[in-house]
Amino acid sequence: MDQILFIIQLVVCLVIIALILLQQRGTAIGSAFGGGNEVYSTRRGFQKHLLTMTVVAIVIFVILSILLFLNQDISSILKLLNLVK
Repeated sequence: MDQILFIIQLVVCLVIIALILLQQRGTAIGSAFGGGNEVYSTRRGFQKHLLTMTVVAIVIFVILSILLFLNQDISSILKLLNLVK
């Protein structure tokens, strides 16, 4: 079960990377420092769907991370924290 969740998490991670790389550049923090005189505009069309898919993929990634953490037994967690020898 852990291996299946881990593989799914790895695939979701790669999807997140691809979605972030596909997003339009130069519209975020660059404008906060005077990067351009463009008028504020909302995301439309494909950019809006891309943002929504990115948020959904990140939520799925976090849920999978929590499931993987909860699926471990407590002794392995304690060994990881060096509380049990």
